[in-house]
Amino acid sequence: MTEAAAAFRETSADPVTEALPFSHLSLELGHLYMEDFAEGAERLVRHFTAVRPWAETARAWAAALPTGNRPRISTCFLIDDYFSRLSTPAELLPTLLGAAERAGLTIDYLARESGCALTDPLRPDRPGLADAVMHRLVESPPPGSNGFRPPVSRTGWLTNGRRAPTRRTSAALDADGAWQPPGETGARGHSVFVDVELWDDVGEQRTWSCAFLAAVWQLTRLGLLRDDGRAVLTPVPWEQRTFPADWDALPPLLRLNPAAPPFTAYYTCSVLPTRFLPVEHAVRVVLEQVHVDAHAVGQIVERAGREKLTVPEDVVERTSYLFPPGL
Repeated sequence: MTEAAAAFRETSADPVTEALPFSHLSLELGHLYMEDFAEGAERLVRHFTAVRPWAETARAWAAALPTGNRPRISTCFLIDDYFSRLSTPAELLPTLLGAAERAGLTIDYLARESGCALTDPLRPDRPGLADAVMHRLVESPPPGSNGFRPPVSRTGWLTNGRRAPTRRTSAALDADGAWQPPGETGARGHSVFVDVELWDDVGEQRTWSCAFLAAVWQLTRLGLLRDDGRAVLTPVPWEQRTFPADWDALPPLLRLNPAAPPFTAYYTCSVLPTRFLPVEHAVRVVLEQVHVDAHAVGQIVERAGREKLTVPEDVVERTSYLFPPGL
């Protein structure tokens, strides 16, 4: 008689990917620096007044989706509390929300930019969101590359093509070499080459770039980030009329509107000042080279299919922008 062989497997080896609810569109109503807030309430009212007609354009796009149902559109706003803190939540947020209301807009979700970077205080042993996304970067090697350039994990720089060769230390080696321009991978005709700085290590700790944090923000809005299968940066209901005096006492993502559609969405649209255009170009370069959770993507495609929507698996194709003049 022989004993039957038994196979044992840790349940944690195959973490279950948490499913999320989805809106059709996540509409970002702006991203301002602390210096903009320092100009006062009227500056914010002008911002939201300029945003409103473009927000209506985005809503009209969502209304034309072939779902057969009323489109689910959630709005959000990202507060820069990472690079500077010129004011407190107690002073700034009522003014921000009041300005949006005066312009006829409602902010459903409010996020702190530092939440895209810092480690979860409830799980200090886990990497922060930015660090986790950095480890998911898969550089696209340009044609003819020889691996001379160190990887992005060491340099903190990510590109969309082939860099111009670095001058060698030996003049003899350079004697026969001709200068070569950089080149965009997959360029149509002429290149638009971009080299993106993701962080710097000046000072006591790493400082993530605005472009990289904005890429993390997009991935979060698209519902593509997980930690051992669990959703990250989930909204915390906030029904209080007051806010704390310390940014760190505020959850990274607040749901201000109890009746708001889900924060995560099939598509994102951001209405931003034109000064953010180069930043968002850099964001797209990053998104093109992030290896996202395959199970999360599969859930989104399947869920959208049940709503008669075809959602592309390519992350970049799910993001869009509006850059109104004079914003």
